[in-house]
Amino acid sequence: MSLRGHIRAISILGLPLIGGHVAQFAIGMTDTLMLGWYGAEALAAVTLAGSYFFSLFLLGSGFAFAVMPIVAEAAGSGEERQIRRATRMGLWLSLIYGIVVMPLLLWSKPVLLMLGQTEALSQVASQYLKIAGWGIFPALLVMTMKSYLAALERTQVVLWITILAAGVNALANYGLIFGNWGFPELGVAGAAIASIVTQMVSLLAITIYALRVLPQHELLKNFWRPDPEMFSRVFRLGTPIGLTNLSESSLFAASALMMGWLGTAPLAAHGIAVNLAGLTFMVHLGLSNAATIRAGNALGRKDRDHMARGARVVTAMSLIMSVLAISLFLAAPEMLIGFFLDPEEPQRPEILSIGVGLLVMAALFQLVDGLQAIALGLLRGVQDSAVPMVIAVLSYWVLGIPVSYVLGFGYGLDGIGVWLGLVAGLGCASVLLMWRFWSRGIRKV
Repeated sequence: MSLRGHIRAISILGLPLIGGHVAQFAIGMTDTLMLGWYGAEALAAVTLAGSYFFSLFLLGSGFAFAVMPIVAEAAGSGEERQIRRATRMGLWLSLIYGIVVMPLLLWSKPVLLMLGQTEALSQVASQYLKIAGWGIFPALLVMTMKSYLAALERTQVVLWITILAAGVNALANYGLIFGNWGFPELGVAGAAIASIVTQMVSLLAITIYALRVLPQHELLKNFWRPDPEMFSRVFRLGTPIGLTNLSESSLFAASALMMGWLGTAPLAAHGIAVNLAGLTFMVHLGLSNAATIRAGNALGRKDRDHMARGARVVTAMSLIMSVLAISLFLAAPEMLIGFFLDPEEPQRPEILSIGVGLLVMAALFQLVDGLQAIALGLLRGVQDSAVPMVIAVLSYWVLGIPVSYVLGFGYGLDGIGVWLGLVAGLGCASVLLMWRFWSRGIRKV
């Protein structure tokens, strides 16, 4: 395939995935935006609770991500039965994982207190998680179904279902947080209820689509029947992916905890800046998913040259998007941060001042964050997950988190120092993961 052909193919596959991730992220950003209007304390508490929930979610999502390369390879080699087997066992593992982690979501307050958060923040965050925590089940099942459909290059429906979910979430938040349209004013609890409603709508829509449009896969027929061989394969591939996701997420969760030590205003500013940086990261995540699918198909066809050209193209596309995001963050940081704050918020000037500095740091890690995402996508496509997990743990836990603590508190750089640790961890991961793919991963074809 020519260079232009690769660009076109990745764009057709990747743009709906990017749109889907942006729409999914808009759900969390809507929570941040509306809670920022509701009050700085509510925003800080849900920022903390969101980091906690997302860490557990990402660990469990490894099984959903494992479905994508297995299904993509099966589609490339024409093995229809493998598609059904992998998706079913991904759903099984998602449900089992949700059962295991529910106690951590229902009784989160002692954990948050142990991690150094204030009594007030921990109380509000735990109230949110007692409700929103039940969403771990539909959220993981939806992620598995999205991986199944994306691997079959049915990315348009993934986009439209996620847009539907984002719309439902915005309406539910507006009604339940503020008490509009006759609903009671529930604040943080309203945001939690809205999240569960959104996830259930997503699960219902994506399941109906899969059963009606792809009946040949019979995903729910004899769903109770175990498949030990495929269960083991998805588990062995998905566990390292989940731990890799967790290690990166924990870098950001640890940064949220450290910002919580600095106070409510720094934590609120951190929540806004992370949301803005996360929004641009959705572009790289969509391209990463496209890289996984394309690499998985090439693996099924045993076409190394095709994989190598596609890898170069998707990496270049990620770099271009990084440059655009950096330009935006450096050109208009005050406008971007201010968009999330009520003009009458008493802590607005302090949050705005801190947030602008953090957004400059976010610009610094745009390039490396995108590159590590693309590298992980390519490695997952060739079903290489164990060594990337080790690289992620070393980069984020051994380097990133300690650097954040030392610079933030040892050298008194506060939030800027905490975020410099993010830059260090992501930079190390991007270099090592790219080296892994080009030196070892591509040889699997």
